[in-house]
Amino acid sequence: MEHIGVDLFNNFYKDKRVLITGHTGFKGSWLSIWLKTLGATVIGYSLDPYTMDDNFVVSKLKDKVIDVRGDIRDYNKLLEVFNIYKPEIVFHLAAQPLVKESYDNPKETYETNVMGTLNVLECIKNSATVKVSIMVTTDKCYKNMEQIWGYRENDPMGGYDPYSSSKGCAEILIDSYRNSFINPKDYELHGKAIASVRAGNVIGGGDWSKDRIIPDCIRALKNNKDIEIRNPKAVRPWQHVLEPLSGYLLLASKMYEDGVNYCSGWNFGPEDSSIISVQIVVDIIIKQWGCGKCIDISSINAPHEANLLKLDCTKAKIYLKWIPKLNIDEAIKLTVDWYKNNNDKDMYDLCVHQIETYCNKLDTEER
Repeated sequence: MEHIGVDLFNNFYKDKRVLITGHTGFKGSWLSIWLKTLGATVIGYSLDPYTMDDNFVVSKLKDKVIDVRGDIRDYNKLLEVFNIYKPEIVFHLAAQPLVKESYDNPKETYETNVMGTLNVLECIKNSATVKVSIMVTTDKCYKNMEQIWGYRENDPMGGYDPYSSSKGCAEILIDSYRNSFINPKDYELHGKAIASVRAGNVIGGGDWSKDRIIPDCIRALKNNKDIEIRNPKAVRPWQHVLEPLSGYLLLASKMYEDGVNYCSGWNFGPEDSSIISVQIVVDIIIKQWGCGKCIDISSINAPHEANLLKLDCTKAKIYLKWIPKLNIDEAIKLTVDWYKNNNDKDMYDLCVHQIETYCNKLDTEER
């Protein structure tokens, strides 16, 4: 069994049975790889990958995890997975994750993000083995006031577009189940701990989703075309995928040891220096790629998207001692390096190397 050089979680995940919904997706594939290196038994439940170039496919994860294909809206099949594989820890990432897609298919977005989350919660509630559940939503779950300060975990949920509001709904649903059925006050009776986590705009290698700025940039650059930007002035909290995943993994380990004091919502966002406009991000990508140019195709008739969004991560910094370590240039460099090498290298090894580089950075800076 393969292990990375630095284990940030003190051998906690070795031999743990971990279920990841959405394991074929961008974040889910990286989480699967990280957990594999930590010695966990990874069970994945998800739809097929979006493209044959996705991180899950090129990293050959199908052969490295228990790979179950299914729709998060199919309660009976999901329950069967819980009953057969008896996970101890659940990371729920399966979702319809795109704002523009939610305008095109709002019904499917709500069915997946709300009712799919309900199905997972029901399985967790009825499971005899699950001890810890991390429910992944988004920074867009907050009612966006275009404010200049970051949103805190106790700010109201909301959402203008169907995607954002579906995630706000999911957060309210999670909180309801935590209060009604998995209340920390009754931990001695049910033995379960559940938390929701909210990250910023996550970037990294292996994401080929449509209408996302990094994949759009890479597709244009690989085809020697101009990069088209539809919202260049929008400000987002950009972070490499390993940053929030390190927070999720840390939080789950804390919850396993203490099932009472960590059951709530948590923000995992970047430092203020990485909260920058789409235009600046594209400029950095072009510089690190070595060529390319962009054009502004923004339209006054485009569907509404938030212009300013940032997270306050004080809670995670104080209570979990979690601190983001990559600046925006480092995050984009790791991302660009993945896409530059995805045709001629063992991508699983490359991902493991990037995880190890990240862990070594954390370990070195904490000494």
